[in-house]
Amino acid sequence: MNKRKILIVEDEEHTRYLLEKLLQLHDFETRTAEHGIDALNTLTTFRPEIMIVDWSMPEMDGYELCQRIKSNSELKGIYFIILTAKTTLEEKVQGLDVGADDYITKPVENEELLARIRSGLRIYDLQQEIKQLEHERALIEMAATLGHQMNNPLSAIAVALTSLKKNIKEKNLKDIDDDLKLIQQSVTRMQEITQKLIMLKDPKLVTYLGNTKMLKL
Repeated sequence: MNKRKILIVEDEEHTRYLLEKLLQLHDFETRTAEHGIDALNTLTTFRPEIMIVDWSMPEMDGYELCQRIKSNSELKGIYFIILTAKTTLEEKVQGLDVGADDYITKPVENEELLARIRSGLRIYDLQQEIKQLEHERALIEMAATLGHQMNNPLSAIAVALTSLKKNIKEKNLKDIDDDLKLIQQSVTRMQEITQKLIMLKDPKLVTYLGNTKMLKL
């Protein structure tokens, strides 16, 4: 079983060391960073489920790092825990308002930290399940859309090909020309549908019979 991944971002070396050893002792895979810029560089090769980030750091503090993470579509799903010595409600709310998922006040109690991590992992896993369900639903909707939109031109081509074989055998030139026109019209229709899918920027769903949802093209 793969170990769960945690990135610790803390400028104080002793605290960083203790946090890393605690998490490794509980079978987490860890990386550490000294400040926000270091953390962003680490994220290019290490993708954690959870980040534990000190609020006050040089170079880039936890506030700015959180903003960067939560505004990045590829990183915003990471569960972000603020590690802070700030104790006023206003300061805590400020951290949550920029997108942090949780906070822990220094000095850190080991059992509380581990409990917050377990809670964070449950939330992270639930978000991943939802994302997977949304992905699967999108595939179903796309398949339904293609099946519906392509069915008519494909059926027309099938009919035209059957007629074309017959008319070629009987040398009915006028009917052959009509068959070829129908095939060309159907191919053009399929090309138009494909182009609409390629150019789709603001997808909207419509409901058909049986509550089947499809993309509106």
